[in-house]
Amino acid sequence: MSHVSHFWELILGTVLALLPIINPFASTPVFLAITEGDSYSRREHQARMGCLYMIAILVLSLMGGTFIMNFFGISIPGLRIAGGLLVAGIGMGMLAPRMGSNEKREQDAARAKGDISFTPLAMPMLSGPGSIAVTIGFTSLAQHPLDYVAIILGIIIVAAISYLVLRLSGKIVKIIGVNGMSALTKIMGFLLLCIGIQFVVNGILGIATDPALLKGIRDVLTTG
Repeated sequence: MSHVSHFWELILGTVLALLPIINPFASTPVFLAITEGDSYSRREHQARMGCLYMIAILVLSLMGGTFIMNFFGISIPGLRIAGGLLVAGIGMGMLAPRMGSNEKREQDAARAKGDISFTPLAMPMLSGPGSIAVTIGFTSLAQHPLDYVAIILGIIIVAAISYLVLRLSGKIVKIIGVNGMSALTKIMGFLLLCIGIQFVVNGILGIATDPALLKGIRDVLTTG
């Protein structure tokens, strides 16, 4: 029974961790802008392919996370602290959003492209550095093959939600309005800031409670 509950906890945790970072609601105005002039079926196809690419990117990040950490000698607490700082930075940016000239140029370039499903939609709008870092961090929670299945199911659920939001982007923007989208982005940004800080706290606690560190401190106190 505990394995079943852990399985569902991992699915829910993956959805709750990734959804505020990916934040498809905040992507709807940009998605509408870069697909301006496209037919509904064309826009739907772009959204579907973008979400499929997102699944592929995040699943590859998850499966290759352990190899990446071992190759570069990255510890789990170090990954949590780095990922937490990155996520918190994204949250701060969402609380005080700015449209810079670079971002405008990127949107203009995307609008001129024939296919925007992989870039900029899947990368970096849906699966950017923050979501990739958090996905790699999930490897520290996966102790069994079924745990990876649970995390992948969580990723698929987030992708399905993102697809539904993007598919209905025109109606959502009309219903919520500009002020509503801004408020929703700020709420998501605050949640991201809290998640990022909690990641940092967990990373620091992981270092502080490391058995090797505690043993070293005891040895120093004993010899001193």
